[in-house]
Amino acid sequence: MADKLILYFESINPVLAALYATLFTWFLTALGAALVYFVKNTNKKLMDGMLGFTGGVMVAASIWSLLIPAIDMTVGEGFYKVLPSILGFLFGTACLYSLDKVLPHLHVNFQQTEGIKTPWQKTTLLVLAITLHNIPEGLAVGVMFGGAAAGIPEATVGGAIALAMGIGLQNFPEGLAVSMPLRRMGISRNKSFMYGQASAIVEPIAGVLGAFAVGFFTPMLPYALSFAAGAMIFVVVEEVIPEAQQNNNTDSSTMGFILGFLIMMTLDVTLS
Repeated sequence: MADKLILYFESINPVLAALYATLFTWFLTALGAALVYFVKNTNKKLMDGMLGFTGGVMVAASIWSLLIPAIDMTVGEGFYKVLPSILGFLFGTACLYSLDKVLPHLHVNFQQTEGIKTPWQKTTLLVLAITLHNIPEGLAVGVMFGGAAAGIPEATVGGAIALAMGIGLQNFPEGLAVSMPLRRMGISRNKSFMYGQASAIVEPIAGVLGAFAVGFFTPMLPYALSFAAGAMIFVVVEEVIPEAQQNNNTDSSTMGFILGFLIMMTLDVTLS
């Protein structure tokens, strides 16, 4: 089954492949958001564990799917071999840091608002917070497909599929993390679901842009991969881990992180 999936994605345009893969990640976000129709209350311990899982997937994806291929495909030795990855990583963190300071958004705990001051409602701010998480994820998938299509050995279609699968798995709790708080605020189930799934719409957009850009500028691939890695690591450290441990459920969030890390690592090694 996996071989057939890889062959199919190898046979189509990389931009289209990135679109299909990121639509899959969006679908799992929508699936998680749809739980608002069936679940009245969420267990905080479980939610913190799922947030930890999200962090584990993102860290493992940053290492195995992005940074290691970026370093491997760079010509040179010693410091010069790792320099493009350092520069891309720093630029990725700087971009997400800037967005974090400028884009108004509300953390899942409803206690911390960041970005410029705005009269926007809490619902909009919460959706923007999750949307901020999803930008580097979609970009990473698109860049991987673009690199594979350009014939870069270190960027494989199997690796891109594994990355999309891992991101999709961790998007499921993210959808729920948006829709359930909104429901508790008194918003209807339909609107809570719509806001929840809308938070991942940015992933197909970022995925298509990433695949398109790399297809035209192949030399930028190591920078693009490490850029996505830096952006994802920033999100994990700045947003995901603090939110996962806000209720003092450190055991749940830690074990969730470990599980997510191992699953993403296994997917990447198995499918690449």
